[in-house]
Amino acid sequence: MEHASPAVNVENARVYLGGHEILHNISWQVQRGERCFILGANGAGKTTLVKVLMGFAWPLFGARVQVLGKTFGHVNLLELRKSIAWVSPFMHKWLEDGSWNGRDMVLSGPDGTIGLLREPTPEEEEKAAGIMKSLKAEHLMDRPVVAMSSGEQVKVLIARALMTNPELMILDEPSVYLDLAGREFLLKTIEELAETRPDLTIMFITQRIEDILPVFNRGMILKSGEIVAHGSRDEVLTEENLKDAFGLDIQLIKTEKGRLWTVIR
Repeated sequence: MEHASPAVNVENARVYLGGHEILHNISWQVQRGERCFILGANGAGKTTLVKVLMGFAWPLFGARVQVLGKTFGHVNLLELRKSIAWVSPFMHKWLEDGSWNGRDMVLSGPDGTIGLLREPTPEEEEKAAGIMKSLKAEHLMDRPVVAMSSGEQVKVLIARALMTNPELMILDEPSVYLDLAGREFLLKTIEELAETRPDLTIMFITQRIEDILPVFNRGMILKSGEIVAHGSRDEVLTEENLKDAFGLDIQLIKTEKGRLWTVIR
């Protein structure tokens, strides 16, 4: 069944935080089922834009924000957030309780808690096992979260998010704290997720050009709170656009699999 409305529709959004205008007149759409990236340096406004989409930051009067066909100001945000899977490495600070294992963490998804605080139903147990199997992470079910690598922890957070049957997944700089091996491990998981869940709209936020997998075929670049490029992957990820966004003389090298790597000239 096709949806008439886009997954995300933002019109004329200006956002002030701490007395400063962080986002300047943002207008932007993401279609249902799209794999979209948002690229930008630190301070570009990426985190603020995510806060807007989650209803944690509000634009000035006159803007319009719609997520999954629901218009902000006319929707129960607590209910809407159940359809949005937000995965962020900044959630790691809540993973330090040594009593939780992978199973507990995944099964806590429907309750929106970090860690299991009730006895799950047999149906939830079966669903959690199926999700972990689909992510090739069955071996993490009984492992304490504190004993997992950072990449494994993010994989468990993705499984936890999928327990709510989300329509939109926001991957908010998921690899920012990972080493090279952990990052590639996570990116492979994201690639497999995109291939096996065609109806899931996936938004990938990053400051690393090389993390933008070929599966993310549309996107935009944010700079100082403004959209400086948007469209197809090839239109956005050009040396000229990246030089403007990062203030560096960037040369792009494309691998056989379509990944882009950067060299500073």
